[in-house]
Parts: sequence; C-alpha cells; structure tokens
Amino acid sequence: MWSTTKRPKPGWRIHPQGKPWVLGGLLGTTLFTARGRRKAALAAAFLSTALAYFFRDPDRYPPKASQVVVSPADGEVVVVEQTEEPRWIEGPAWHIGIFMSLYDVHINRAPLDAYVVRIEHHPGEFLPAYHQEALQRNERRMYFLETDDLRRALVIQIAGVLARRTVPLIPPGASLRRGERFGLIRFGSRVEVFLPVEAQPLVAPGQRVRAGETPIAWWPTA
Repeated sequence: MWSTTKRPKPGWRIHPQGKPWVLGGLLGTTLFTARGRRKAALAAAFLSTALAYFFRDPDRYPPKASQVVVSPADGEVVVVEQTEEPRWIEGPAWHIGIFMSLYDVHINRAPLDAYVVRIEHHPGEFLPAYHQEALQRNERRMYFLETDDLRRALVIQIAGVLARRTVPLIPPGASLRRGERFGLIRFGSRVEVFLPVEAQPLVAPGQRVRAGETPIAWWPTA
C-alpha cells in the first residue's frame, strides 16, 4: 500500500465554481415555496442538492513518494496504452485515459509537481466521452506540464455530451504541487494523461481511481 500524507479529519465543501448554481436552486426553492407551489419547490430543492453533490470538493492527500504520478481525476480507467505523442512528449508515450461519470467528483488535480508551460483550448464536437474518437474530435483543454528537471507531461480535459465546458482554475505559468486543484469539467467527461515511456503505469482498464490520491504511474527521476 502506498504511504500517504497524514490525513486530518475529512473535509467537504462546495467548490466556488458551483456555488452560483446551488444558490440559484435555493433561490428557486424559496420563491416557489413563497408562492405555494409545493411540487416546484421540491423539484428546485432536489436540483440544488444534486448540484451541491456534483460540485463537492473533498480533501485529498497524495502519496509521499515523489516518484508517484497520481490520478488527475475521479473515475474509471478506460485506456492504458503506448502511443505516439507529437505535441509535447514528441515521441513514444504512455496514454492513460479516465472516464468521469455524472456521479464522480469533477475537480481535477495535478498528477505531479510541475510548471504549467501553457494551456490551449480547442473547440470541437460533443461526442459521448467514452468514445475513443472524443480525444481528437471533442472540445478539449490541454495543459502542457514540465517538471523542475525538464521532464514533460500532458494532461487533457475533454468535454462530452453533458460536459459542455472545461474550466481552468490556474493560469499559464502557474507552479502546481501534486494533488493541487487545476481545473474542473461540468457534468461528466474524460481526462487524459500522457507520460514518456520511461514511466511505468500502475493501473489497468476498469480500475477506479481518485484524483490526487490514486497512483497511476511510477516515474523515477533520471
């Protein structure tokens, strides 16, 4: 078992990106209640609760070992393969894809300590996120990461049928710590990670992972 940092009492909050949505539902509940529209008030209250659950932002604690790359997303691993990555790795790379269902936490976290060299947004389609074609055709946001010793990693947020927006929480030039929040995707989608072939994957398709905690690769320094 991987050793993690000491866990204080678990924390749970609504991410600031979700508060306007939740407050809108609460406002609707109040207005419908004041007008005596009980069913509408119950529906608004249910929606507000569902949105609070969707935008939940629990505390996460990454493993202590610095060579561990952690999952950037909650969800199910759907791809672990070797491929060519010409945009940033510029050669053979491991591709690890994670599908985020509507019920998963949607805050994305840095897989390793790294500097955000640049962020690119690419408009596109909104195919179901579980389709492999979504990686090339869907709207996506790409984070080009580089470590202090100049190793490179690429993380891609992919929008889906329901997830129509990827939201960056940090600007280009930011310095990220492993497990730190860097973005979110609204209402279910995918996150892809590309690492050089020197890294060793630690997960397999079908495995459930947690952002900021589950080791997905072992990447020792040179």
